[in-house]
Parts: sequence; structure tokens; C-alpha cells
Amino acid sequence: MRKPKKLPIAITEEEFAKLIENTKYPHWKVAFVLGFGAGMRISEVVKLEPRDINMQEKSMFIRQAKGSKDRIVPMPKGLMPKHLKHLPMKCGARALQSAFKKTCEKAGLLELKPELHFHSLRHGFANQCVSNGMPIHHLRTLMGHSNISTTNVYLELNPVNALKSYEEFF
Repeated sequence: MRKPKKLPIAITEEEFAKLIENTKYPHWKVAFVLGFGAGMRISEVVKLEPRDINMQEKSMFIRQAKGSKDRIVPMPKGLMPKHLKHLPMKCGARALQSAFKKTCEKAGLLELKPELHFHSLRHGFANQCVSNGMPIHHLRTLMGHSNISTTNVYLELNPVNALKSYEEFF
């Protein structure tokens, strides 16, 4: 029997702002900005090194991500040269996940979305991209998905364009 597929739990821009306001340490902020601003996985954030960031091109090189694939992602607008001193992260993925949960609790985000986890930052990035009209095949490239059907879940998470089309055609 197939397990039902749930929609991903994404963090919104407003929730992200609350999260950052309540973040205790600068290295946590950097990690959260990378997750939400570039759609990075927790393992990618932990492994990121200053040499992987191209400040001129405003891009970051992700080495050997999931599926042993390399990819290039945008540098988050909030990331500045002074933040590079926090890379690579001085903590592992489990400690970062715990920090995320604690910060969400402090910000009051778990009351509405108890299932929030670090990966929700990545889902939030994808949701923002779709909301702002990014073509799905561009998002697929940024997310590092091999199959477009994996990326299509973000269209279901944010059906605004589908609802607009309905209004136009029905």
C-alpha cells in the first residue's frame, strides 16, 4: 500500500523574518539565510566553504550534494563578506537542526506549524520562487532535482497561478 504524499511544510517570508529576529548566534543566522535564501539542504550548508562563494557573480558552488551532484545556487541577498568567517559551520547537521527547532519555538512558529524543520527553509525558498513567477525548469536547476516532477510539488503548494488561470478560462 502506498504512503500518502503530503505537501511540504514551507516557511513564509514573514515567518523567516521572525526566525531571524529570534536567532541567538550569528552562525545560526548565516545557516538559516543560506537555507531560505538559496534553497540549500542542511548538509550543504554545513559543508559550504568560503572558497565556494563567488561574490562577483553572486553565486555559490555546491559540491557533491545529494546524488553526488554539483550545482550552482544564487548567493542570498543578505549574505555579506563578513559572514564568510562562519564558514564552514562549526557544528554538524544535527546540532543545526536542533538550533532551528529551538529558534522556531522561541519565535512562536511551532504553534501554527509544529512540523517545521530545517528543510522547511528550502521549501520556503522554492515557494517564494514559484510565487514570484520563476519558470519551473529554472527552479528545478536551482534545487538540483533530476526530475521535474519532484519540483512540480511546489506548484501544488502554491496554486495561485492555477487559480488565476481558472478565473480567466472558466
